[in-house]
Amino acid sequence: MDHTPVTGRAVSRRRLLTGAAGVAAAGAFAGAVAAPLPASAARDGFGLRIVHPNTNTGRLQYWRFETNEIEWDPAVNILLPEGYHTSGKRYPVLYMLHGGGADFRQFDQIGNLVGNREIIVVMPDASTGWYSNPVSSFAGPRNWETFHMMQLLPWVDANFRTFPEYDGRAVAGFSMGGFGALKYTHKYFGHFCSVSAHSGPASLRRDNGMVVHWANVTSAALDLGGGTVYGAPFWNEARVSADNPMENIERYRDKRIFMVAGTSPELVNGGIKWVSEREVLAGQREFRAALTQAGIPHDAREAPGGHEFRADHFIDDLDGMMARLRRAG
Repeated sequence: MDHTPVTGRAVSRRRLLTGAAGVAAAGAFAGAVAAPLPASAARDGFGLRIVHPNTNTGRLQYWRFETNEIEWDPAVNILLPEGYHTSGKRYPVLYMLHGGGADFRQFDQIGNLVGNREIIVVMPDASTGWYSNPVSSFAGPRNWETFHMMQLLPWVDANFRTFPEYDGRAVAGFSMGGFGALKYTHKYFGHFCSVSAHSGPASLRRDNGMVVHWANVTSAALDLGGGTVYGAPFWNEARVSADNPMENIERYRDKRIFMVAGTSPELVNGGIKWVSEREVLAGQREFRAALTQAGIPHDAREAPGGHEFRADHFIDDLDGMMARLRRAG
């Protein structure tokens, strides 16, 4: 098995795709899902133009795209199940979302954790954009939510043998990615049957909006050239409410929910002086209390340590996903 990640360098240039190209690709969606191409023959579509096609014949595939939604060319690693190239089967998909200050390669060793489980794992770029279309950007388009949900997700279903349905998809993430997973799950209710937040914040407004400030400060510094996800000094309140897991509890009903956070006061990313893992844990406790009050089952854990990805808990989480997702076949 080849788990070696294939990497590439982002190309900073304006997009060349026209809106008509995206519309034409969307019109071909139904047929593409019915008869997906071999992984090595993936095509442009849904507003994505492939600028670095995959050349790896192993399990881990690498693609880079040009899109009008992002100023530079975002990438994705896709881990295929053992035997994908010859099995003819369709598979469930896990969207695995990275944390702030990282990129699509954060989980490049995930093949060692997934092992021989029959699941496709999609690991996209997100910069430090908090899985959002920002209120403002001074660095060109940074519409990460649109890129992921309106472009990449249908592109994956069109080009790989997936189950393009609710019971065929799970989403999980670490830190900022854990928030992104929770957000995408409630905001796009019919897309994911399972959601997992590994040290991911679940409450935007608690502690005087600590997570909103965290998102604004880090996105401004690392992604938006001084712009912000939610607006500053005044928030776009409608945007905060639309994204906040705590304000959308009913939209988690009938889903599998997993969350874990550490009990240590270790600072998040070691450099944000006013955010620690204890704030993340407090938000998860608030969220799970609201789920309990609403009668929504969930698997919530607390673990020793700080703001970190815990491989042992992820393996337990992955087994829970596999039990909930539609089986390959």
